[in-house]
Amino acid sequence: MRLKNLSPQDLKPLLLGCRHSALISQIHAVMVSSGLFSSGNSNAQLISSYGRAGDLESAHKVFDKISLRRVDSWNAMLIAYSRNECPVEVVNAYKQMVFEGVKPDSSTFTVALKACTILQDLEKGEVIWEKVVECGYENDIFVGSSILNLYAKCGKMDKAAIVFEKMQKRDTVCWTTMITGIVQSGKGREAVDLYRRMQKEGMVSDGVVMLGLMQACANIADTKLGLSVHGYMIRRALPMDVNMLTSLVDMYAKNGELDLATRVFRKIPCRNTVSWSALISGFAQNGFAVNALQLLIEMQLSGLTPDVASLVSALLACSHIGSLKLGRSIHGYAVRKVIMDQVLSTAFIDMYAKCGLISCARALYEHIGSKDLICWNTIIACYGIHGHGREALTLFQQMKDKIEPDHATFAALLSALSHSGLVEEGRHWFDVMVNEYNIKPSEKHYACLVDLLARAGEVEEAKDIIICMEMKPGLAVWVALLSGCHKHKKFLIGELAANRVLELIPENTGTLVLVANFFAAAKVWDKAAAVRKVMKKAGMKKVPGYSAVEVNGRLHAFLMGDTSHPQYEQIIGLLCNLENEMKAMGYVPKTEFVWQNLEEEAKVKVLCYHSERLAIAFGLLNTAPGTRLLITKNLRVCGDCHEVTKFISVIVKREIIVRDVKRFHHFKDGICSCGDYW
Repeated sequence: MRLKNLSPQDLKPLLLGCRHSALISQIHAVMVSSGLFSSGNSNAQLISSYGRAGDLESAHKVFDKISLRRVDSWNAMLIAYSRNECPVEVVNAYKQMVFEGVKPDSSTFTVALKACTILQDLEKGEVIWEKVVECGYENDIFVGSSILNLYAKCGKMDKAAIVFEKMQKRDTVCWTTMITGIVQSGKGREAVDLYRRMQKEGMVSDGVVMLGLMQACANIADTKLGLSVHGYMIRRALPMDVNMLTSLVDMYAKNGELDLATRVFRKIPCRNTVSWSALISGFAQNGFAVNALQLLIEMQLSGLTPDVASLVSALLACSHIGSLKLGRSIHGYAVRKVIMDQVLSTAFIDMYAKCGLISCARALYEHIGSKDLICWNTIIACYGIHGHGREALTLFQQMKDKIEPDHATFAALLSALSHSGLVEEGRHWFDVMVNEYNIKPSEKHYACLVDLLARAGEVEEAKDIIICMEMKPGLAVWVALLSGCHKHKKFLIGELAANRVLELIPENTGTLVLVANFFAAAKVWDKAAAVRKVMKKAGMKKVPGYSAVEVNGRLHAFLMGDTSHPQYEQIIGLLCNLENEMKAMGYVPKTEFVWQNLEEEAKVKVLCYHSERLAIAFGLLNTAPGTRLLITKNLRVCGDCHEVTKFISVIVKREIIVRDVKRFHHFKDGICSCGDYW
């Protein structure tokens, strides 16, 4: 059949199915010659066809020749722009349409709001929404979904909630948009609550909702709900593609369920770099640094090139275990194979600082041209953990002249001042944060200030600050006060703090150990025993203290009292010789740091086998004289080991750095740069 013999009824399906501009032009010519060009809605169909073919120029020519443009022609033009990813043109065409007095309909508003969402232009979107209400389309489900999506993408979930609650009818898209938006705003618990409302209203969940819920479970550390979501997906036979399975891996890993994360990961048929990164990150963030690095190697052997996310996770692992050799190896790989963006550069700054090389971290920091807020916050925090509070403060003062500090900046600064015992400075900058920058203190800020005061012995002032807090003091604040009371033997206030900690039912083993140790230091043996009984009943075990030292590129780890090392006899021999020399220099064992109810002589013996001493002795035996030692400890350094390391640094004439769970301790010539802030 020839085109010129086609009727209008024949042309319509032909236009709808046509995807080639040349053929559409032939149909267009027939429409013009037969007079169909100006009949009915054929013009709108023609514009739509050109739009689907990507020929916006021809679509616009047709549109411009229409003498009386109705809403269908305008919509066709808007949709053509939208399909060809021209959101600015969509918004401009919408404005012109309204200016010419054409009343928009549901399709108009839906496409226009979608364009505003792509542009992240909330202001224009809200103007369009006002027109929606004026024209009576606020209850249209498609328009409603579009405004919800705009608010969600712009982070305005409070406004989205107002629209959502007023909607007379809500479909799965509306619920999904709200749930994923709430998750993205960091309110995982609220997202879960909304999902349960969705279930009660009989709505069927889809894969997008499940992805949002998995992210929520990861954010709120709800493994039970995560397992429930996983089970629902299996029962409903929802498609388990690589994205879905990767989200499951990420959820389980962030909840510490690494066995489940690994099992799901191994079932992914075609793993991509995102899948690998999720598992590597999970192991690194849960403290299993060696496993994370092994996975990075396995990823490369599988033929995949590590991306920025997987390299950042691997660097986090290097930071955890203090593996400078591996960190440098990753740095070399990144320089050769990866474009060094600001995220990766900041991760390298963090790695070098946490592996003891603050000078390398600073040099890398200086090479970054345009430093963002995260970069500034990172370098301030790095100087803080090294006990260089004044340098951190200097950097902060440089920063505030170039970029406005945020809540994280002040948290890093206050932590740095706390680690260095700079009490007056801490008080001053806390006040500046509140009064000049109008930043409302979070629990983290209060915890830093309380830690600063309590560790300096100002436990009464620290207690007064807690009492005056606007919010209810959380676990971190009471633990900070308890730590200071423990250090300074302020047993009266310390008992108050210990009781508050227990009332909050801490699930962290280390926190309960601190409480038990405090009661032991106060010689309240019955309460110390009661806390340990609670731990035992709950199946909680004290995390064994270990220390690691890197020698010739290999990490050697030591547990307290561990006799299994091949060089154990040499290590103990060296420690005995060092102890004799230390005693001659005036060293007296601080047995108050042994929390068991033992005889004095037995306590002295326990101190001799602390893991950091074993690691230091091994490092001294296996490195050249004058070599700097970096010891990484998974718990805090005790006060006695802190004192011992001062003496050893004088005897062996070496710099010894001990990095514990809180900070770095730099020992040289009998002095610790962080003072006595163990």
